[in-house]
Amino acid sequence: MSAHTLVTGGVRDAAILTGRSLRHILRSPDTIITTAITPIALMLLFVFVLGGAIETEVEGSYVDYLLPGILLITIASGVAYTSYRLFLDLRSGIFERFRSMPITRSGVLWAHVLTSVCANLVSVALVIGVALLLGFRSSASPATWVAVAGILALFTLALTWLAVIAGLSAQSVDGASAFSYPLIFLPFISSAFVPTDSMPAPVAWFAEHQPVTAIVDTLRALLDGDAPQGATGWIALAWLLGILALAYLGARLAYRRRTR
Repeated sequence: MSAHTLVTGGVRDAAILTGRSLRHILRSPDTIITTAITPIALMLLFVFVLGGAIETEVEGSYVDYLLPGILLITIASGVAYTSYRLFLDLRSGIFERFRSMPITRSGVLWAHVLTSVCANLVSVALVIGVALLLGFRSSASPATWVAVAGILALFTLALTWLAVIAGLSAQSVDGASAFSYPLIFLPFISSAFVPTDSMPAPVAWFAEHQPVTAIVDTLRALLDGDAPQGATGWIALAWLLGILALAYLGARLAYRRRTR
């Protein structure tokens, strides 16, 4: 079988299985709504309760400042469902049934990943819609919005492949879902909600050198219609591509070990 036939067959299988996963979500849209509720509740809390006491030293409303961090939390919450659904598929034996059929081995994983990207982008759109109602305004051009969408898509892909590793390695439903808790917590130790120079020195050092701060600062600058400061944009891109590559390789290794 030629390489072209393998690639074509893999794309076709992934598309068919992605359609199957998306139909499951359409029959149960509460997954997307539930994913968006917690970030929206956090946004309301910060804007109406805590925001008045937070000094960001930047122009614009506080909802403009915190929205990038809220979007990352939305995605981190959403990928937990990927791990959960993958674990249930393994437990139900559907992977064994797929392996007995002429389906590309990687097609099953890609279906879960692409479904996660679609579902999370819908959740992100819901959160941005609520932010607009709260007063969020952006000076970004259409091209800049494409860049924002690209960064969010890369972030979703990177975290989703991490979720695949968790789903393949988990021993229980709770374990499959709980992996996302550190990912959801990470934006709180970054520049997502307060400037890092307001933190104690050790915490500020960690916040300034972890990936979320570079990604948040890049998204904030783009949404404000500006270019990211210095090399911040390139640092964010390097973090995203590095995590994505390592997570993808780890997921393939975990899948091979789980299904051999």
